[in-house]
Amino acid sequence: MSSATYLAYDYPLLGAFWTMLLLFLWVTWFVLLFRVVVDIFRDDSLSGWAKTGWMVFVIVLPFLGVFVYVVARGRNMGRREIAQARAQQQAFDSYIRETASGHGGQADTVGELHRLSEIRSRGDLTDEEFDRAKELVLSGHGTGQTR
Repeated sequence: MSSATYLAYDYPLLGAFWTMLLLFLWVTWFVLLFRVVVDIFRDDSLSGWAKTGWMVFVIVLPFLGVFVYVVARGRNMGRREIAQARAQQQAFDSYIRETASGHGGQADTVGELHRLSEIRSRGDLTDEEFDRAKELVLSGHGTGQTR
């Protein structure tokens, strides 16, 4: 009568090491594969047919295709990734500058209304002046906006 139960001490430490190593290599392989696929589509210097050829090569012969791609075009993979990161950072910085410059639309209106209410609470504006100024802000004439 043979028992098929395995206990923790039946799996040697070296076996656990090899299992973890293979798992790490497997995950690393997929990361590299996806980076190559993303780089193929990111590269603007490749024509559509060249991109198709590389994709077929990477899909049909994945190990060979990825290794050949890394050897042939790997030097510029990092440059393209850095260029992409810089472009994203510039777009984000531009968005932040545009938003912070006061051209935020509704945020402008809210800010002006808040300033008007502070002026009125100090007593520098009468209720009638406040109402007129508020109408100007809400209609877009106080901010220079046209609606």
